[in-house]
Amino acid sequence: MADPLGWDGYAASLARARETAGTDEAVVCERAKFGAHEAVVIRFEFGFLGGSVGTGTGALIGQALDQARSLRLPVVSLLATGGTRMQEGVPALRRLQRIARGLALLREEGLPHITVARQPTTGGVWASLGADADVVLAVPGAQVGFAGRRVRDARYADDPAYTAENQYAAGYVDELVTEDALHERLEAWLGFLRGGDRNRPADVPRALGVLHPARDGWDAVQRARSADRPRAGAYLDDYFDARATLRGGIDDGVLCGIGNRAGRPIAYAAQTGTATTPGGFRTATRLIRLADRLGLPVLTLVDTPGAAAGPAAERDGVGNAIAELFGAVAAAGVPVTTLVIGEGGSGGALAFCSADRIWLTPDACFTVIAPELAAGILKRGPEEIPALAGKLKPSPGELLALGVIDGVAGTL
Repeated sequence: MADPLGWDGYAASLARARETAGTDEAVVCERAKFGAHEAVVIRFEFGFLGGSVGTGTGALIGQALDQARSLRLPVVSLLATGGTRMQEGVPALRRLQRIARGLALLREEGLPHITVARQPTTGGVWASLGADADVVLAVPGAQVGFAGRRVRDARYADDPAYTAENQYAAGYVDELVTEDALHERLEAWLGFLRGGDRNRPADVPRALGVLHPARDGWDAVQRARSADRPRAGAYLDDYFDARATLRGGIDDGVLCGIGNRAGRPIAYAAQTGTATTPGGFRTATRLIRLADRLGLPVLTLVDTPGAAAGPAAERDGVGNAIAELFGAVAAAGVPVTTLVIGEGGSGGALAFCSADRIWLTPDACFTVIAPELAAGILKRGPEEIPALAGKLKPSPGELLALGVIDGVAGTL
């Protein structure tokens, strides 16, 4: 169905495109190696009618996805496209559904998909083959967005919203990578995403802060809140040999990604000591579900006074976001290991926790509610806050005695 609409002059345009681009279609599909990792590569040629998807293009992409499943190989999509080919109309447009189905089948097989948004990446291809990949990379300076330059209002022609940098800032692109560094980063990401022993839990990290037990509950709370206590970044750097980040929103209170520990890929979701936003919970949910599909064990680091509780968080559905994370952890078929490294504040902390593997560092605490908030509910004065903290039994030793955690982390 090369010319389903009988578009005047289209056959001649196709012939010129083939001569100019040196390819038969707007994509070239092939197997390639990135270091030791082989993948099926779908490479768009923008010089072929703007990298647009026609019926033939869509068929080639579908065949490539089928081949990846058959060979059990990951997929790398190198995008450079203006969207769907108008000369082929709705028959071409509906190829996007075939692509989406192929990607769904790829996910069902536990095979990763990495996409690279190059200059430009717009239209239905970004919305089908690009934005929903397991890992989304983009080239700095590239135009990236659903609405291409020629179809959006002229006053927005150069709006920075339609750039790789904006997509990265908003959390829709995981990493900005220059063209000359693409091969190296694809090799690294393919290594991070390879499957492992899905039944072997992640090791518990060693404790990096104060190691002696807290004097009482209030001391435990104060130590967990200390500005001098090691945070998630220090724990992740100490634990992993190398790691890469999956993006969320700006200042959402979490770090998520995949790292290598002694040659073994492990997914991680770590709170950073601030109130976790709805976007932070959703990024963690994305991470847990990806790890479950790929068979990667998960490490979570808990450190938050609680979920963000302002009007903006409510408008953004903080309760729904927490519920989604609770569900993702509960449904995960891979082991989740949790280390509380600071303040474990109520449900906002518990949502990040494993159901059956929770440790605390000696300078951490876990409470059903902050003692200050407990005082407010009970109409107690500020002078009673330390005593209330003691009644909550938040220290590692007390929680271990209660049987609600598995242990207290040491230096290993």
